[in-house]
Amino acid sequence: MAEVASDLYQTVERTVGGLGYRLVDVERLGGGLLRVSLDAENGIGLEDCERVSRQLSHLFAVEQIDYQRLEVSSPGLDRRLRRVEDFARFVGKDINVQLYAPSAAAGGRKRLRGRLLQLLGGSGEERLQLQLIADEGEASGAAKRDRRSQKQRTPAEVSAAVVEIMLADIDKARLVPELDFRPARKAGAIEGTTGRLGSEVHEP
Repeated sequence: MAEVASDLYQTVERTVGGLGYRLVDVERLGGGLLRVSLDAENGIGLEDCERVSRQLSHLFAVEQIDYQRLEVSSPGLDRRLRRVEDFARFVGKDINVQLYAPSAAAGGRKRLRGRLLQLLGGSGEERLQLQLIADEGEASGAAKRDRRSQKQRTPAEVSAAVVEIMLADIDKARLVPELDFRPARKAGAIEGTTGRLGSEVHEP
């Protein structure tokens, strides 16, 4: 997967926004696939994906954008967080964060998982407050090192530290998938945080 150029991202963002949707991400994947993820207040359905696919296919032909296949979809379970408003919207959710460089505030780690507690700071100085969550391997290792107890500690007990990370230091961030087995409330549509529904155009 490769990042797209900022001018292409902005072009897609303007087009998607003009149709009444929010752009979540634009990705280049193998085989010439260009994937566009979008969201809306009432979720994304197949008709929404097809509508945006038609508009973008026309736009890319005019702008001579290089791609082999176009896929337009809802963000999926592990939707990417890019903008300040994305992080503000998902306060209280668990997220995976990859930093540009290891952070001393996070114990020298570059990859973090934690509960997003709040978004702090003014424009240009935003920072995330995360309550770290240990993965299973970390929790198991910590339990083995603790010779004073025969009981394996839970991830929350192993790593419940609260850290603050500058938004500008984040390379990538995604929601941790939350599986919901309850019946869908709206047939034919998928909410942006609970699934993926897409429309694909194979030829430019």
